[in-house]
Amino acid sequence: MGVFIKVEIDSGECAGIDDCGQCIRVCPVNIFIKNDDMPVAVEENEDECTLCELCIEACHPRAVIIHKLYESK
Repeated sequence: MGVFIKVEIDSGECAGIDDCGQCIRVCPVNIFIKNDDMPVAVEENEDECTLCELCIEACHPRAVIIHKLYESK
């Protein structure tokens, strides 16, 4: 798991790879991979995330959630 962030794909909000797949295409640091018809975040790559939010902007609202583990709750 990432030390600073955790990237979550909400399967109830995500349209899937065949209908969307934008997170995989737009991520400049390859956080996401294909797992059947759904994208998943590769835990080992999560700390490479630059917080550019391209995946959030490209995908269905609330499909990609970035949890910032360093922020106090």
